[in-house]
Amino acid sequence: MPKKVVLAYSGGLDTSIIIPWLKENYDGCEVIAMIGDLGQQEDLEAARKKALATGASSAYVEDLREEFITQYIWPTLRAGAVYEHKYLLGTSFARPLLAQRQVQLAKQLGADAVAHGCTGKGNDQVRFELAAKALAPDLKIIAPWREWSIVSREEAIAYAQSHNIPVEQTKKNIYSRDRNIWHLSHEGGVLEDPANAPDEAMWQWVVAPEKAAEKPTTVEIGFEGGTPVSVDGKNLGAMALLNKLNEIAAANGVGRMDIVENRLVGIKSRGAYETPGGTLLVTAHRELESLALDRETAHYQQQLALRYAEMVYYGMWFTPLRESLDAFFTASQKRVTGSVALTLCRGNVTIASRRSPYSLYRTNLASFTMTGYNPKDAEGFINLFALPITVPQEAQVPQTEKTTQKARA
Repeated sequence: MPKKVVLAYSGGLDTSIIIPWLKENYDGCEVIAMIGDLGQQEDLEAARKKALATGASSAYVEDLREEFITQYIWPTLRAGAVYEHKYLLGTSFARPLLAQRQVQLAKQLGADAVAHGCTGKGNDQVRFELAAKALAPDLKIIAPWREWSIVSREEAIAYAQSHNIPVEQTKKNIYSRDRNIWHLSHEGGVLEDPANAPDEAMWQWVVAPEKAAEKPTTVEIGFEGGTPVSVDGKNLGAMALLNKLNEIAAANGVGRMDIVENRLVGIKSRGAYETPGGTLLVTAHRELESLALDRETAHYQQQLALRYAEMVYYGMWFTPLRESLDAFFTASQKRVTGSVALTLCRGNVTIASRRSPYSLYRTNLASFTMTGYNPKDAEGFINLFALPITVPQEAQVPQTEKTTQKARA
């Protein structure tokens, strides 16, 4: 029976009721709350006090924002990793970092277990637990949603009320949300039926496109080696840069997304995401790569980007393969330096310009004017390139028929 548990705590519905539940069901064990600051723009001091008020022996607020961006978001961006065409992985790469700090704190404080508030149906339970197993396989993992008798958010709300625990969720505001400096996710409520459109009141960050300013906004994003470094020609630190792009994109109605995705556990789920600055960064990065990457690297990278996205989504962050893929992308991104200007208008993003000192684009080759290129070379190239097509066609003519055709000739 664990005596000291470090709980990954957010102050939301699930983790709020876990503290008293752990004490009731694990023989009065000591519960320590770990609150990770990932830029969620919430009152984390209030969350710390709430954890203590509901039974935690201590509560720690850990500022992980800079590490989150530079060690998790930027590598995923350089890899061009997007899950199932749409999802920019905002929750996926946050969980390994939270789990890492949770394990570090458990070791530091002599805890013998860690706990999380992830449901038994979702991806996050896998992400937290794979990280814990990779970093500290000796720690016991407690997942209350797989143990207790609570089966719905309505029952969780009832449990909170019976224990005098204040929670924001009500039967009218039933959404499960996760926010950090990269995104804001929404699940539950009307979203559980894919036939339903999201309620406008659900969105909390990105302005409705039809209510955004009519006048277009142009923003230029600079990169060095695939990493964002500047906005409109001004070099900025990671947090300042992402906050600036979030502000610009959200005000212009850019970054809303609605997806039915395939969870790792085999269930299809529907979620709505707000990723304003991330949408601009992914778009700009992809456009800069179109200038700076040669064809073979670009095409092969697409295959690895898909695998990288799957690994991040599946919670396989602390694995040799993910680290090896990082090494590939570090090499492939050396030439991805330059800037891309984007024009934003009422939810739309268009490309205004692309510039790179390593651009492989050559006007004299791309132009319809035949300079710097001998069109006669194309004939031999086409003949050789067509051999796998023409030889099978020739083989369909019987050899005897070919001899007869020659004799007649």
